[in-house]
Amino acid sequence: MGRIVVGIDGSEGSKAALRWAVDHARRIGDEVDAVSAWEYPVLMTLPAASTLPPAEEMAQETLEHLRTVIHDAGIEDPGDVPIRHHVIRGGAAEAVLKAAKDAEMVVVGSRGLGGFGSLLLGSVSQQVVHHAPCPVVVVPLHPEASS
Repeated sequence: MGRIVVGIDGSEGSKAALRWAVDHARRIGDEVDAVSAWEYPVLMTLPAASTLPPAEEMAQETLEHLRTVIHDAGIEDPGDVPIRHHVIRGGAAEAVLKAAKDAEMVVVGSRGLGGFGSLLLGSVSQQVVHHAPCPVVVVPLHPEASS
């Protein structure tokens, strides 16, 4: 049984990627590792650091968000496809690449929550495509439109 890593940020693109990954995993008998990242915002002044929540709280909130996104994507309990939840501190691309070690493939959405809507491929997707140690599938927001 192999592992399919899928990056989840809550965007519609990441939900489409998750649905694709679960469907593919079902067909080939793999497991899915759903990965979300968190990091503290870049601070302009150090005194603001005292108002940030503890790392454990940030990780727990990210895990709850990940569970909500999986539920909202209609994949709360796929039954025959194990889905493991991974919350990794760091940037999104860094987290997905870290989780991708020894994975059979990585699945990401073509666009995430970042800005610059005119870009053809999101910056996280580009980073993953260029640096992943395994094949990468980039799922368009509306995969049915491209088939």
